[in-house]
Amino acid sequence: MYYRTRTYIAADWSGDYDAVEQLHKWNSSKYWSLSFTDAHDLMQARDNSLNCSIKASLSKRMDASRTFILIVGNNTKSVRSGSCQYCGSYKSYAYTCSRGHSLDYRSYVEYECEKAITDGLEIIVLYNAATVNKSKCPDVIKNVGTHVAMCYYENGQYYWDYQAVKNAIG
Repeated sequence: MYYRTRTYIAADWSGDYDAVEQLHKWNSSKYWSLSFTDAHDLMQARDNSLNCSIKASLSKRMDASRTFILIVGNNTKSVRSGSCQYCGSYKSYAYTCSRGHSLDYRSYVEYECEKAITDGLEIIVLYNAATVNKSKCPDVIKNVGTHVAMCYYENGQYYWDYQAVKNAIG
């Protein structure tokens, strides 16, 4: 059992890794005053684990979290990784799991968003862009929490917006 003191970061890791890394850089820097303890430091699931095992691991990390941060990029709403239909144990002809697990067609991101809402976590949605575009956000969370752009556009260039992110995280 963990106390709810951590911050859980969810994202389309293949498309928005740069934004996740920027949060970690701000958090570990002595210059910037962003300060959170990442829930993912508790444990890691192996990449070759079953999707349901990974979701169980994600659930444990979220159970130790007070704050949920979702980073939204171009593909966040459409990412399907984590759905049972992409698991090697899924039997499409019978719509069953060969290991006897119940089926869950939600992606990891959808699962995390729904659990964050159900658990009553503080929800912060950061957009890996210069504008907030809720059409890219998963439907379940697009009208929940604080929504903020992580970047700003100036003189033809995009820059990370530390102050906007700090204000959102508090």
